[in-house]
Amino acid sequence: MWLCTLLPVLFGSHSGSAFSAPRAWLLPSQRPRFDRPGDVIVGGSFSIFDLSIGNLSEFTAPPSGLVASGVSNWGYRVAQSFVFAIEEINRSAYLLPNVTLGFSVRNSGDSVHGALHETMSFLTRQDEPIPNYTCLNGSPQAALVGDTRSSLSVSMARLLGLYKFPQISYSSSLPILSDKIQFPSFLRTLTSDLISSLAVTLLIIHFQWSWVIILAHDDDFGQQASSLAIHELSTAGVCIEFTFHVPSHESMGKIEEIVQKMQKSTARVVLVFLSNSNFMLILYGLLDVPVSGQVWVSKGTLHMALALNIPGITQVLHSTFGLLYHSSRAIGFPEFLAHLRPSQTPEDMFIKKFWEFTFDCTWPHQSSTVTDAIQLCSGNESLKNKQYPFAEVSKIDAAYTAVYSIAHALQDMITHGHQHGKVTDSQHFQPWQLLQALRKVHFKTPDGSEIIFDANGDLVTKFDILQGQKTPEGVFHLVHIGMIDPQVSLGSKMKFHLMEDLHVPSSVCSESCLPGFSQVPRLGAPHCCFDCSPCPEGQFADQRDMKSCLLCPKEQYSSHMRDCCLPRTEIFLAFEEPLGFMLALVALFLAGLAVLVLGVFLKYRDSPVVRANNRSLSYLLLLSLCLCALCALLFLGRPSVSTCLLRQTTFAVVFTVAVSSVLAKTLTVVLAFRVTRPGDRIRVCLSPGASTSVVLIASFMQVVLCGVWLATSPPFPDRDMVSEPQHIVIQCQEGSGTIFFCVLGYLGLLAVGTFSVAFLARGLPDVFNETKFLTFSMLLFCSVWIAFLPLYHSARGKSTVAVEIFSILASTAGLLGGIFIPKCYIILLKPGRNTAAWLRQGHRAQQERQSEMLQRRCVPRSTSQTFMT
Repeated sequence: MWLCTLLPVLFGSHSGSAFSAPRAWLLPSQRPRFDRPGDVIVGGSFSIFDLSIGNLSEFTAPPSGLVASGVSNWGYRVAQSFVFAIEEINRSAYLLPNVTLGFSVRNSGDSVHGALHETMSFLTRQDEPIPNYTCLNGSPQAALVGDTRSSLSVSMARLLGLYKFPQISYSSSLPILSDKIQFPSFLRTLTSDLISSLAVTLLIIHFQWSWVIILAHDDDFGQQASSLAIHELSTAGVCIEFTFHVPSHESMGKIEEIVQKMQKSTARVVLVFLSNSNFMLILYGLLDVPVSGQVWVSKGTLHMALALNIPGITQVLHSTFGLLYHSSRAIGFPEFLAHLRPSQTPEDMFIKKFWEFTFDCTWPHQSSTVTDAIQLCSGNESLKNKQYPFAEVSKIDAAYTAVYSIAHALQDMITHGHQHGKVTDSQHFQPWQLLQALRKVHFKTPDGSEIIFDANGDLVTKFDILQGQKTPEGVFHLVHIGMIDPQVSLGSKMKFHLMEDLHVPSSVCSESCLPGFSQVPRLGAPHCCFDCSPCPEGQFADQRDMKSCLLCPKEQYSSHMRDCCLPRTEIFLAFEEPLGFMLALVALFLAGLAVLVLGVFLKYRDSPVVRANNRSLSYLLLLSLCLCALCALLFLGRPSVSTCLLRQTTFAVVFTVAVSSVLAKTLTVVLAFRVTRPGDRIRVCLSPGASTSVVLIASFMQVVLCGVWLATSPPFPDRDMVSEPQHIVIQCQEGSGTIFFCVLGYLGLLAVGTFSVAFLARGLPDVFNETKFLTFSMLLFCSVWIAFLPLYHSARGKSTVAVEIFSILASTAGLLGGIFIPKCYIILLKPGRNTAAWLRQGHRAQQERQSEMLQRRCVPRSTSQTFMT
């Protein structure tokens, strides 16, 4: 007996709604189906036959009915995967061992009204369904699997959501279906388009493509997917050359515009969010224009597979990348299809039409006349040789996972029960109870795939990465190159598992900057377009594409390639190096020469040459010149606290003694010729004590300056990090620069004063040309130290020390050679001139010259006698 009752609806009965009364135009008769009884019934909606209807353009009359206009080869195979899964579960001893699943396979005809009609027919158990009424004449219904397209699933989900009746789709990926407020009972065994769009966007980031083109549909999904891609790519630093939104209808003008712009583009990677038809139109358009091979990246793979079979596509496509969600594989399903026969399933109302369509034959009872042109169906044909094209991406076993999810949810519900009611057996449960179990289901399919749904009812799945690779013969084929795992995601990050030695073409606006270079943005261009500039001295870039160079630590310097920092070595002017060794030899030679001259002067101390012009000052001058040469040794070797204290102070004091000694000798000559009469006060200044006082006073002032220097801010060892990039120069820091220049200034002032006095006295008569020698030596001395100042300030590192040592030795050599070498020449090589007779002869000649000079100047003749006392 048939018992009809009112279907429970979430918001009460819909007796006053659009479904409150039967409508003739919604009730086509003789709809095919494939039913099999069981303890629990699982429904399936598949697009097996494409249905066409009558004239609906004027809506003046209801359609007369629906007519099958074609057979979907893929849709029927998916329906068979649904049947295969149920039969496999019924044979299992572990999954629902005491429950036999039945099924009801329906044909939606790939139309919204067909999907709604079959859904209502399944819910009400009526061929001509009356909304909100069901005839309870059979086993309980668990869930509905389907449908293919998102537009069909949306309509079904709105209807099933009213009754909280579980629906699991195997092919609908529209993002809005993740909204649980609008679609509370909808789940799917794949991810939404936005997740796959995010995954393919992250694939571009992972491959480090920084210059891309985006082509997207001008619809809700295209807008959402392209916006998501632009956001993620921009955040990751990827630049987009241009973005095109293609109208949903095939607009040839827009296609031509895209083709022209892509012809001029420099980006090699194209991110695609298009339908198959528009995608193919763009490819065909590119075949007619010269364009370099590009890499096309899509969130799907089916239209990629279709594109790879276009003749001549190799000149447009360099490679392709696509994602395929990693679903469970129905092991044994190909063999199941190969053994499929119409005679084995007489209750299958679709198989004969499918058989005719697949094998291009006609059943005998349908053909009244048999001719050679008509091939008859025997029913023994095998699908083994009729494999579906692009089997690796077509997912003909798509419904397999959905059935297993329902079976595991049933088992969990029966075994454990749920919060909203205690379930005792498979014959007494409500659809909402199964829906709760479905949302929490977690299991592994026979092939080991883990099945779990997220909070939105979307399957948490991995993505297989497929690449269209070109064989040596120029033919493309899809190759599995890796996987994206979103289960370990953190925010928008996903884990990539790629095969080793994977060759990926590049797509950049500018070539990568090598280590040692930094990026310099081009004016008015995106940040991905830049020039490469080498790092300056002291900076480095150890990675590619660095935005700016990094400073090396103070203890290191940048390498020649500017790609790393190397440790600096400490340097100073050492005795062991050639320059230091030569300077030390010169210093010792000059010191030895000064000692040798002092020895000659001591040996011939009573000779006229030695006695001339205060021999005590000559001894003091020779001794100070020896110390001047030896003080240069303090500037060699590693600076220490003691050497830094002694360097400049010793140099300043001994040179002050030397210069003041020269000043005293010069003053003696000048004052000697200014004495005009006996008893003149100036004669007091010609005494040996007066000359010594000049030296002592001048030296004492320098000693005071040096004492103040050492007491306030003495020199100290320092590390110069600036002068030489590759070295750390160990040097003496002068401490107070002001006092240091005061010391040098005082010495310079003393030297200039001495030179001025000697220069003015150069013409005074002298038997041994003492004033001329003093003038010449002081000229050398001042020239050396005038040249020293710019050289000292321009030199860097240990060259500064070398310049100062050279100046010390050169000025010492000038004083020693200019004053004493001529005297040693007379003493050692011309002894005849170093006698009293020669001296008297020289005096007479000098007196005659002096007499003539005095007559012109009215000076008394007694002056010459005073000079030789």
